[in-house]
Amino acid sequence: MRTYLDFEKPVADLQGKVQELRSLGTAGGAITVDDEIGRMEAKADQTLLDIYSKLTPWQKTQVARHPDRPHVVDYVRGLIQEFTPLAGDRKFSEDQAMVAGLGRFRGRPVAILGQEKGNDTETRLKHNFGMPRPEGYRKAVRIMELADRFGLPVLALVDTAGAYPGIDAEERGQSEAIARSTDASLALTVPNVAVVVGEGGSGGAVAIAVANRVMMLEHAIYTVVSPEGAASILYRDATRAQDTASSMKITAQDLLRFGIVDEIIKEPVGGAHRAPAETVQATGDAIESALREFDGMSRDEIRQHRRAKFLAIGKAL
Repeated sequence: MRTYLDFEKPVADLQGKVQELRSLGTAGGAITVDDEIGRMEAKADQTLLDIYSKLTPWQKTQVARHPDRPHVVDYVRGLIQEFTPLAGDRKFSEDQAMVAGLGRFRGRPVAILGQEKGNDTETRLKHNFGMPRPEGYRKAVRIMELADRFGLPVLALVDTAGAYPGIDAEERGQSEAIARSTDASLALTVPNVAVVVGEGGSGGAVAIAVANRVMMLEHAIYTVVSPEGAASILYRDATRAQDTASSMKITAQDLLRFGIVDEIIKEPVGGAHRAPAETVQATGDAIESALREFDGMSRDEIRQHRRAKFLAIGKAL
């Protein structure tokens, strides 16, 4: 059963009427409703197109968090062949909020990592809602260093509300782990490509997104703090998240204009959750194109490219 967001209610109503008409048509009798069903479906499609052509930043935030949106495990399943997951940071423990491993991307051996939120109660608890602890970021560093040693490109898929803020994480050096992961990303001498596929929150996202090419899905968000967190800090009122989202410039379109991201990957009408397989393949096409840009470049050129990219951010503003 499809989950509709609040602002999608007009579409939900139309789809509900379509289902009612279909029930009438299958109940027998002489009633023919095919023409009316066609008209209602066309109206629903147009309404969906109209809504998604003018989403507000807060509505995009809701789309980026949609429970049916494809998650990191869906991208791994759809894009990576011979995937071999790697576990543990070799210092404390395994963190299942951070998925990492080796595999082949369209014939090219790669290392891949990303935050996995889970899609039901059991998997969300298993993956800690996509919020890694220090051992998750230290595992990411281990995978990046392994990739650098063997000349493997690194693919990073970002989907997290932020690093886990619990006391145990702070006791084990959360900020230090994030800083080292960011440093490891910057130091790579192999190409790395990062894609914000859903919610890119705070340093927890930046830790694996400091890449040669940073891309975002059309309705993803990327922000230093969640709209709710910003509202709590600025207004002491989390219910004003909608106001803060509009002023924080967190959408892919804003960030492309500021030079924070390099490319926007178009989503199907109605968001990635309406056509997950199509979204996964479009993301794969964008990653493949990005990796081709670095074919033939030396290791030092790749690192200098990344350095110049991030040093240039903000200079033109």
